Amino acid sequence: MKWFNHVKQKWGIESNWDFFLINVTFACAGMLIVHERRPIFTLLGVTDQTPMWIKVLIYIPFIFPAYQLNLLIFGTILGQFKFFWEKEKKLAKFLFGGFLRRKDI
Repeated sequence: MKWFNHVKQKWGIESNWDFFLINVTFACAGMLIVHERRPIFTLLGVTDQTPMWIKVLIYIPFIFPAYQLNLLIFGTILGQFKFFWEKEKKLAKFLFGGFLRRKDI
């Protein structure tokens, strides 16, 4: 149970119930993106014969953001929006921080 308490502390949550709901949110978002990927790939013309490197290049700008949106949707439904919104802001800062920095004059 040491890992359990460590994760709760790292995520800044105290309730076991919140921990459970956050993990259910991850599970639901992950299961849904598996089903969303197929129509997105079909729409973009990706087939079984498409080389893996092209699939990866398509996956990053289309599937990854859809997964993040799924996290926010399920997080809202399960009452964990604040947790996931904070994580999304940190992720955006990490991914786009170099573009968002202001230069001091």
